[in-house]
Amino acid sequence: MDTNENKSALSVNQGIPQPPSVSLESVEAFKNRKKFKPNFSDLTEGILRGDRVKLSQAITLIESTLPLHQELAQQIIEKCLPYSGKSLRIGITGVPGVGKSTFIESFGLQYTKKGHKLAVLAIDPSSGRTQGSILGDKTRMETLSVDQNAYIRPSPSSGSLGGVARKTRETIILCEAAGYDRIIIETVGVGQSETAVHSMVDFFLLLMLAGAGDELQGIKRGIMEMADGMAITKADGENKQKAEQARVQYQNALHLFPISKSAWSPKVHTCSAVSGEGIDDVAESIENYVKQTCNNGYFDFNRQHQSAYWMKESIEGQLKNHFYQHPNVLEKWAELEKKVLRNEMSSFIAAKQLLDLYLLKEKPIH
Repeated sequence: MDTNENKSALSVNQGIPQPPSVSLESVEAFKNRKKFKPNFSDLTEGILRGDRVKLSQAITLIESTLPLHQELAQQIIEKCLPYSGKSLRIGITGVPGVGKSTFIESFGLQYTKKGHKLAVLAIDPSSGRTQGSILGDKTRMETLSVDQNAYIRPSPSSGSLGGVARKTRETIILCEAAGYDRIIIETVGVGQSETAVHSMVDFFLLLMLAGAGDELQGIKRGIMEMADGMAITKADGENKQKAEQARVQYQNALHLFPISKSAWSPKVHTCSAVSGEGIDDVAESIENYVKQTCNNGYFDFNRQHQSAYWMKESIEGQLKNHFYQHPNVLEKWAELEKKVLRNEMSSFIAAKQLLDLYLLKEKPIH
């Protein structure tokens, strides 16, 4: 019998030994990698000379919840404070779909082309639910993100509005110390974050769309009252006429509001971030606002008022955190909460007892 008849037409040759999926050299390199060890002098000096890496590392300390990092961050902020305050802070908000990222990129490039250094910061009050969707803004601002005169920093991926806003306020100080003379604070959409942004900027810009139904129904009166200027976006092509109609409607509505302390009459512009038309008009309006408010003293008054506001906010925030972490409160929280759930105690009495424990007004409850 021919032995070839038992052989298959298919055969497997002996291959060469495959290397491990992760090389030993890579493992050793990972073990021996240099971990980031925050250093006060190194970070502070880096920020003051405009080092973007050191600036990012310092902002990471601000966003950290570790007590050691927070302590170091406050030291860095205190050191940088004398070098801050020399920028123009602009808040930008708008309804969903208005094209904030596209506008900010086109608007920001106007500043960088003129030699200004621009920092774009974001406040995302919904980040605890969306897991930081604002991170997409950096990828949408493709041209601005690679501009050497621009720095884009997304907001933390979680946290309360108050916490995120406070960290943004502190980040502004570091960016200014690093030489950024134009700061843009962006909010994700129209909501609670507008009040927080308004309390940390010099000029508050509201972006709106045209042709979205009744123009004056989709925006809260309070937000319009806060606005120092408005811009109707996507005013190009067939939408140009609708944008102009919306501009007239909003301008008429703004005239009904009482004159603000700044004595500035808000202007409404139309613009297209794609074509760039109208962007210069918005920038010029902001510069005119700064000139007027500097001349009548409101600019400095507003900055001082904001500093006092954030001192109060910082006290309230730290007191709140300290209360919830207090051992007496932690010890009795679950017990009193159960009594409230069983209707054995009112919410108000339970709250008062916890506050008394925190303030050590009485002995612990047994």
